[in-house]
Amino acid sequence: MSNSADFPGPESTPARGHRFRPVRILTAGVFALAGLIFFISFDTAKGTNIRTDASLLKLSDLIHERSLKNGELDESNGALREDIESLAERDDGSTEAEDDRLAALEGRAGTRKLKGEAITVTLNDAPPDATAKLPGYPEPQPDYLVIHQQDLQAVVNAMWQGGAEGIKVMDQRLISTSAVRCVGNTLILQGRVYSPPYKITAVGDPEKLRKALTEAPAIQNYMVYVNVYGLGWKVEDEGTVTLPGYTGTVDLHYAKPVE
Repeated sequence: MSNSADFPGPESTPARGHRFRPVRILTAGVFALAGLIFFISFDTAKGTNIRTDASLLKLSDLIHERSLKNGELDESNGALREDIESLAERDDGSTEAEDDRLAALEGRAGTRKLKGEAITVTLNDAPPDATAKLPGYPEPQPDYLVIHQQDLQAVVNAMWQGGAEGIKVMDQRLISTSAVRCVGNTLILQGRVYSPPYKITAVGDPEKLRKALTEAPAIQNYMVYVNVYGLGWKVEDEGTVTLPGYTGTVDLHYAKPVE
């Protein structure tokens, strides 16, 4: 997906004769048959309102339902993981040093909660009736007015560059295998679907995080669309927050660790 903008002899008529009359008759027959089919279809459709048929589930409704179900499963999986880890800590026979090392590894992996100072960036689509606010710019295409995958990725990458200790997109913690992907104007993250506005929260030094956002070339390009077409952009200090631990699977699907 991309937000890139580009500024930018006569035919003869056959002679009419008796030999064309069968064609005319055939043509008239075809039109008559088509009219009959149209009438039968219309008469049949009168008794069926497809748009209000409750038995037909819209694809968007199905996606929303599955997204909610995935969220519930994530929460259940997280609660079970906490119970298992709590039981394991009592019986694993590990030393205090080993427990500390494991906790540090889990923290870096993003599977433990993280508390600290944070900032939140909110991105949103522009109004559908937006026009160019500055002279010299073309009137917007629909592509100019929506948040794209590259915009979300630019914010996440800048936050990592600014020393973020952990990042949450919407209500989910990112880990090293997380993929921020957009389909149409929706975000698909770890099996769940979100619509704008999109919120990205990072724990770290707020000053360094803001500086990284300001200096990122991809965000500088995004800010052109903010100023010209009204795309949403807001950066807020959150004070001290606690990011959730990642609760999904940590298995690799498309790669294997080196032996």
